[in-house]
Amino acid sequence: MRIEARNLGWREIVRGVSVEIRKGETFGLVGPNGSGKSTLLRLLAGLMPRAAGEVWLDGAPLAQLSRRQIAQRLALVEQFADTGEALSVRDAVDLGRTPWLSPLSPFGPEDRQIVDRALAAVGMEGMAARAWATLSGGERQRVHIARALAQEPRVLILDEPTNHLDIHHQLALLGLVAALPVTVVMALHDLNQAMMCDRLGVMSDGRMVACGKPAEVLTPDNLARIFRVRAQPMIDPSDGSTLFRFLPMETST
Repeated sequence: MRIEARNLGWREIVRGVSVEIRKGETFGLVGPNGSGKSTLLRLLAGLMPRAAGEVWLDGAPLAQLSRRQIAQRLALVEQFADTGEALSVRDAVDLGRTPWLSPLSPFGPEDRQIVDRALAAVGMEGMAARAWATLSGGERQRVHIARALAQEPRVLILDEPTNHLDIHHQLALLGLVAALPVTVVMALHDLNQAMMCDRLGVMSDGRMVACGKPAEVLTPDNLARIFRVRAQPMIDPSDGSTLFRFLPMETST
């Protein structure tokens, strides 16, 4: 599903952002803390009140779709998402099926299979009966992602999805996301992980100041100007990919 956004804004946090995200691509969003990444993701999901600008999903204006219609197309996993503590892991993931249920189409065997696949995708199938309150931060993050997968969206929006995850689960999650047959938009804190995306948008002071392939936008000059670090590109000899070593900016004495 293609996403088009024109002149998105909200207060002074996001200002005049326009971007087109192609069907099936993984689009990363990077920028310093406070640059507007999380707010932009919520704008793309249609969740910010009195927002400026417009969003289209495959040519359909987001503003003209009901919340149920949006939820059947798009799933958002926020950075500080929470869920009811009385729920089990399976109960929490079952909620992902809500947009597809109705009095004439209640939760059934097919929905259970979809939930089973979502739990397995994030490695939580063995913890389905666990109570939410007993989970670690990383386990909760994986459950939220499983719930989003159970929604069967065509657009998956993730706000720093690798937060709270150990390195094994970070890599597993990024591999899972890359293999999904959906359009993915995700904010990332780790710039080396961002190099795995198809394209990147770079946020600074509420604006998207660069957009393109990772190697085109994460240049040493841009990293010094936007992130205030010195970046030394290195080539991984095993596959030719580019990695960065980051150093603090030199200061005069």
